[in-house]
Amino acid sequence: MKYLMLVVVDPDLDSKEEGPLSIEEWVDETYGTGKATDGDRLRLPADAKTIRRRNGKVTVTDGPYAETHEWIAGFDILECESLDQAIEVASRHPMATSGLIELRPVWPLDLN
Repeated sequence: MKYLMLVVVDPDLDSKEEGPLSIEEWVDETYGTGKATDGDRLRLPADAKTIRRRNGKVTVTDGPYAETHEWIAGFDILECESLDQAIEVASRHPMATSGLIELRPVWPLDLN
């Protein structure tokens, strides 16, 4: 099953706890076993654009839509046999200790 793993930064969190792995170790462990297939960092929220279409008019605003101090810093696509396995993979990411990880099952479109 495929999962989108969002890596979220909380700049207000003052955690001194170290994660079980460094980011390099997590990448080697996760991508090396095929449990992750794609991922990358994202630019800062100041570089984001939010797009809306209402009544035929397109509006583009600066920044992310959500008004929160937390922001999405990156993502990974996980290929895991179960939700439990995806949770285990996500829990070992360093940002699970110093930020948070949001895990969402992919809901494929049936376009055929």
